[in-house]
Amino acid sequence: MPETVLQIRSNGQITLPAAVRSKANLKEGDLLEVVVEADGTVRLVPQIAVERSQAYFWTRRWQDGEREADDDLIDGHYRDFAGMDDLIADLLGEKE
Repeated sequence: MPETVLQIRSNGQITLPAAVRSKANLKEGDLLEVVVEADGTVRLVPQIAVERSQAYFWTRRWQDGEREADDDLIDGHYRDFAGMDDLIADLLGEKE
């Protein structure tokens, strides 16, 4: 796609041409984060809206924990139990 030059209107608005929206798969109502780099470069980064009650799941801390858990499963760092009683006994340090 050739370079696209946009003009800022008096009220600060810009219009993304249809070809740009299509290539970026942007639709009316989509959210864009505006990132201003140290050199003044402006990037528009597509975002998704997340229900407030689910926002914790997308925090860096939670996602790091998810990755750690996935790695533990892949590496075999888990134990299977025949039932709840066996799990509780293991948690309490009881041996059969």
